[in-house]
Amino acid sequence: MKKKRVIGIVGPTASGKTALSLPAARALGAEILCMDSMQVYRQMDIGTAKPTREEQSAVPHHLMDILPPDASFSVSQYAELARKTMDSVRLPMLVGGTGLYLQSLSLPMDYGAVGGDEAIRRKYHEIADAQGALAVHDLLRNVDPLSAARLHPNDLRRVIRALEVYELTGLPLSRQKMPGPEDAPYDFRLYALDLPRDALYARVDMRVERMMAAGLLDEVRALLNGGLAPDAQSMQGLGYKELVPVVRGQMALEDAVSLIKLRTRHFAKRQLTWFRRDARIQWLPWQPGDDLGPLIDRICRENRT
Repeated sequence: MKKKRVIGIVGPTASGKTALSLPAARALGAEILCMDSMQVYRQMDIGTAKPTREEQSAVPHHLMDILPPDASFSVSQYAELARKTMDSVRLPMLVGGTGLYLQSLSLPMDYGAVGGDEAIRRKYHEIADAQGALAVHDLLRNVDPLSAARLHPNDLRRVIRALEVYELTGLPLSRQKMPGPEDAPYDFRLYALDLPRDALYARVDMRVERMMAAGLLDEVRALLNGGLAPDAQSMQGLGYKELVPVVRGQMALEDAVSLIKLRTRHFAKRQLTWFRRDARIQWLPWQPGDDLGPLIDRICRENRT
């Protein structure tokens, strides 16, 4: 059966994903699905670099502003919502830099051919609720270190699935047939802008400066004054957790801004490492300031149906 095509504009933060994806989506009649773990939260606009209201109105956007800032959100929850959305639109376009989200969509949901056991799953979910996802991941590492190394602790659904398979068969999932991206129900066409490293870091620093000028500190202050706990999942995002001490008078603003820039550059480097491992991605060489038109034309030419 022919797989549904899904375009993806991926890559590290500040690499130009929005500038590339919006005109390409308009030209192709595609609808954009947010693939960013922070842009799912309402009231968190500046620090998450959401597209403007005008940009969002130009192309249909999905999975953005879907949660209150005090909500928790897992990789498996994202995958479930994203798959439903991808199946419901003519041409989906994933846009974002959360590699775990892309991985969750690139593997079959059942993650193995062995049957299931609801009691086993419930047991591990109860452990996760009581002790956290990392405790469940530690249990998997004890019995199947190879699968544990492949799976992020936050990918709780598949971590529990690996433990379930082990309990049902007595064999680690890593010794059984492992599904890969080729088993996914989608035909992913993935693109990323390939900037020189120094240019990317310069864009990171400029973005942080723009966020501060746009009122990021006030955004963080409003969230805290509205009752959002500093240890909420959403407040662990870059630019938010660093400004909490500033709001509390425990850190100088200049020091916090420097820390945001440093941590965001490190994060961009980790994102690059993650995406470079994905052989499906077509890297599009680009220098900031150059015309994106030829790259947009290429994406459209390769994806017109």
